[in-house]
Amino acid sequence: MEKTEKIAKYYNEEHRFKHAIAILRKLALQTELRETFKWNFPTYTLNNSNILAICKFKNHFCIWFFNGVFLEDRQGRLINAQEGKTKAMRQWKFFSADEINAKEVSAYMHEAVENGKKGMKPAPEKRKKTMALPIPGPLKEALSKNQELKVAFDRLTPYRRRQYAEYIAQAKRAGTQSARLVKITPMILSGKGLNDAYR
Repeated sequence: MEKTEKIAKYYNEEHRFKHAIAILRKLALQTELRETFKWNFPTYTLNNSNILAICKFKNHFCIWFFNGVFLEDRQGRLINAQEGKTKAMRQWKFFSADEINAKEVSAYMHEAVENGKKGMKPAPEKRKKTMALPIPGPLKEALSKNQELKVAFDRLTPYRRRQYAEYIAQAKRAGTQSARLVKITPMILSGKGLNDAYR
């Protein structure tokens, strides 16, 4: 499906916040941002840099400002998108269309655009040296006995390898560890991450 079709589907499908996100979209399109579709959400970019996204969820809808940490936020509308995980992203949550003050939202969007033009983004963090990944016994044994599985496991990103190792290690009983190992073996062989289905 083309991005334009995905955007149309996103905004046109029946949802309790259908009208509300249409208001936010109209405001975003009044800026010079380009509308595209990333991470399952309509995303608005400037010179290929992500500026904001409009998101709908079951109980709320929001604007993600990718570098929202640089917004003045005099009204105190923004919160960290994911405490402890996101450094620069901030989100503005809404629970009904009545909460949208078009003038205020527009001001935040235009400020985000101006910050984008100035190239305001957080400095890249120095990568910390990662410690060797501890592989739990049952997984280590399976990898040593199955060369194809070992090759597939080694090809996974460090993040995915860690997910699988922790998934096995968190099971207290040997029977649960064995059951989990049976479950993840085909996933590893196909190059998938443990939680890819939910991403």
